[in-house]
Amino acid sequence: MDRQATSSRTRMGGGVNTRALVAMVVTLLFWASAFAGIRVGLAGYPPGALVLLRFLIASLALIVYALITRMRLPAWRDMPAILLQGFLGIGVYQITLAFGEQTVSAGAASLLIASVPCFTALLATLFLGERLTRWGWIGIVGSFAGVAVISAGLQGGLHFSLDALLILVGACSEAIYFIWQKRYMRKYSGIELAIYAIWSATLFMLVFAPQLWHALSHAPMNATLTIVYLGLFPAALAYVTWSFVLSQASASITTSFLNISPILSFVIAWLWIGEAPSLVSIIGGLVVVLGVLLINTKGRRRAPGLAVAAQEVEMPHSSKIKVGGQ
Repeated sequence: MDRQATSSRTRMGGGVNTRALVAMVVTLLFWASAFAGIRVGLAGYPPGALVLLRFLIASLALIVYALITRMRLPAWRDMPAILLQGFLGIGVYQITLAFGEQTVSAGAASLLIASVPCFTALLATLFLGERLTRWGWIGIVGSFAGVAVISAGLQGGLHFSLDALLILVGACSEAIYFIWQKRYMRKYSGIELAIYAIWSATLFMLVFAPQLWHALSHAPMNATLTIVYLGLFPAALAYVTWSFVLSQASASITTSFLNISPILSFVIAWLWIGEAPSLVSIIGGLVVVLGVLLINTKGRRRAPGLAVAAQEVEMPHSSKIKVGGQ
């Protein structure tokens, strides 16, 4: 599979063919829509019940995919690490995001999650021996300044939103997941690791089973159908389409497209649930995205690009890693 992906990239000269471009657009739309979808789901379900139902659906869909493709299971000796990776990269990330979006708008949440590459770059500097350039440090400081602007704007003044902080905890857990996951990418493909993570996280989410059982009988159909959508498309299908994209084009080309995900999130939230972005969020978001661009283009002295801005999180043997898929 690796040789095929390499030859495919060589034939295309690092570009993107038509099928890969279509798959990329589909992936971006699904991931960007997840933030608004969570807000809709929260109208009928508490956060814990929402994430459990969503990832039960995603897990079942990916079991079907695994059976059809005869996907291998992880080695037993890797199971403890894979379980913990799923807990951090999907479990903590998605749970904190859902709880945070009880008060944080979909667009603002997408911008806060866009800070994941900043955490990833810092952790790579601390634990992987990577060195940031001056531009990299400027990008990190700038992105965190943008996050502060967004968070302060949520409270209408110079106050930090606790729900925004919760989302940032999720972003940090996602960054830890990316750093830890890197050592396993020589053994497993990106789609395999993503599916293992979803299955593992779903096991931990079962703690919300009583909450889900109670919510199912009271939730409006619109909220339930939205969560079904979140499970089947942003949380399951988009992982497969993103894996196909990375097998057809260079990581530098594909990950650059992910920087437009927060913009799409704002547009979708506006069209779907009527959330118009505030001027503060727009300004803060531009600063965050600019900082991420600096980190990914000029920020590293070696092993460039462990992270990029966007969402769910996916990435077979890529030198750059996206923000954990929605």
